[in-house]
Amino acid sequence: MSELFPEYRAAWETAEHTALREHAAEFFRREATPNQERWAEQHQVDRDFWNKAGAAGLLCTELPEALGGAGGDFGHDAVVVQELALAGDSAFGFGVHSTICAHYIADCGTAQQRERWLPGAASGESVLAIAMTEPGTGSDLQAVRTTAVRQGDEYVINGSKTFISNGSHCDLLIIVAKTDPAEGAKGISLLVAETGALPGFERGRVLRKIGQHGQDTRELSFTDMRVPAENLLGGVEGQGFYQLMRQLPRERLSIAVGGVAAAEAALTEAVRYTKERKAFGRPIADFQNTRFELAECKAEVLAGRTLVDHCIALAIAGTLDAATASMAKLWATEMQCRVVDRCLQLFGGYGYMMEYPIARMYAAARVQRIYGGTNEIMKELISRGL
Repeated sequence: MSELFPEYRAAWETAEHTALREHAAEFFRREATPNQERWAEQHQVDRDFWNKAGAAGLLCTELPEALGGAGGDFGHDAVVVQELALAGDSAFGFGVHSTICAHYIADCGTAQQRERWLPGAASGESVLAIAMTEPGTGSDLQAVRTTAVRQGDEYVINGSKTFISNGSHCDLLIIVAKTDPAEGAKGISLLVAETGALPGFERGRVLRKIGQHGQDTRELSFTDMRVPAENLLGGVEGQGFYQLMRQLPRERLSIAVGGVAAAEAALTEAVRYTKERKAFGRPIADFQNTRFELAECKAEVLAGRTLVDHCIALAIAGTLDAATASMAKLWATEMQCRVVDRCLQLFGGYGYMMEYPIARMYAAARVQRIYGGTNEIMKELISRGL
């Protein structure tokens, strides 16, 4: 719940959203906030945390109740993303699991695939991940080299992926692969691998990142790995690129939502610290420079909330377009980095120490301008509509 804007409530936020917000805030402050340093040391959240979050009704909130969800809308997921950030979490791969992967299956999968995989995702029994990025390919999804060759009732998959969030825990992995390498974008398909004891599937090294140390980000490889043909998402080859394009605005808005909330969390920490920390016999919040820095940061955070709330309302209405989502991702993540940096400065040397949440927020913020499509790609997408 917001300490800086206690009276603020977005136009899209209903009483149901608010109740979920209060529940999520209490859950994450109890179950996630105290564990950040330990999760960072082990490079992953506890596996049973996924089950706890599922039991608390915080996973896949948009899915229909018949598939284990809460029958909500994008606002429900946004509330959870916000409260995770406000709790100081940078480890739990909720966004990849609930906001992104579950909706590839829900929106693109067959009825049988939805019924087979989504209830476990909602309960936390199955952790979801998506394998897009490869060594040497990033935002250019058409350049993927992983192949999936049909042999009878199976696909044989070969290739490697990197920067895969939820790479340690994933039970279901959506793989971006070429089923027809000669066809470019039209030859891309999405296949779902059930990773438990799957021959040819290998989890590589845990990647040592600048921040988000508690997030299980790994390299993955596939060597003659076989998955049933019925695991082709949607059941038709060559639809993968279009399936990816339809879901990317949701991913980018989710990043923007988390970015604004993280900036608000950093500002909340800075306000609290400057009121307690003394210099020259008085709290540093009494100095004009401190007050002006905090005032400018608060104005930026409110501007960010207004932008993302506009986009959340569009997402709920089903009218969010790629360019608008790109604008939200671009502006929110740039603002997040600015605000967190300015807040860290007010902590002095303590802001550089990882035991302080502000330091972890600073380290975690930098990747926001990279993943989900770099901010340079966002500018390109926005400019096409000018």
